[in-house]
Amino acid sequence: MANISVNTTLLNESFIFNYDSYLSWYEYRRKVVFIMHVVTCIIIGIGLPLMVMAIYALYSLIGNDHVAPIYIINLFISDLIQFCCMIFFESKPVEEMFNDTGDFFYKFGLFTSVGFMVCISLERYLVIVHPLWYRFRRTIRISVVVCVVVWIIPLVIILTVFPWVTLSVSGVIFSIFLIIPFPLFIFFLVGTLRALSTSVSVPSDEKRRIVAILVLVLLIYTLLYLPSIILLTGAYDEHLNDLSFMFVKLSPLADLLMYVFIKKETFGKLWTSVCCCRKENSDTNINAINLHNIETSG
Repeated sequence: MANISVNTTLLNESFIFNYDSYLSWYEYRRKVVFIMHVVTCIIIGIGLPLMVMAIYALYSLIGNDHVAPIYIINLFISDLIQFCCMIFFESKPVEEMFNDTGDFFYKFGLFTSVGFMVCISLERYLVIVHPLWYRFRRTIRISVVVCVVVWIIPLVIILTVFPWVTLSVSGVIFSIFLIIPFPLFIFFLVGTLRALSTSVSVPSDEKRRIVAILVLVLLIYTLLYLPSIILLTGAYDEHLNDLSFMFVKLSPLADLLMYVFIKKETFGKLWTSVCCCRKENSDTNINAINLHNIETSG
């Protein structure tokens, strides 16, 4: 009887401990979900109107001498799909947030977004490394064909592969799809930097814009997509899961920075401001050194 009483007491204490742990975990998850909801609403509120304005403004740049905006416009359209999916998700209760329709369109927008980031980096790489080939091959028709292919490939993968595999296998496929562009971005940036000194057909301001776009694409992918790649490779962590999910949501907002670098006027003003700040800092340091030398000699 004494052993039964002791065992019953231990079971009660264990139940109370597990119940308290569950309540603390539940309260923590409730706060995390609320914070993620608020941050997502802020992202949508800022990014959605800016994205529509950027798409409208970039249409004016499309012409025979402007192929890159076509890829960026398609990138922004894929980001717009992600924004619409975010609105759909946040308008539903937590238990109904992820369904087949919303999950399909979100994956589709995310995959196409990655594809057009690769197209932008490749196109900027060709401008510097293979300028003659690019000059005779860059046409709107070819760009449209590439865009159609980039839209079709994720659609085929999502419709033919994901419905027939398990959740773990789909995570592996998703991680492979995200890992492949990462070395390509590094290759495009390194190859462009190596070829900059020998390229004479591209103006210096155009070179700066090209390098800025390549660096921006690599930074966006490294900072916002790499946590998801690490998570999908098997290193699961609850905090990493929340952060990677929010970082991916931030990627459409970060893509808007490309609008600054694709517009010559906007980039010129930004570059002038940076140069002026450097010059002012340099003049300030020189004046401080001269003043210090005068005071020392006096």
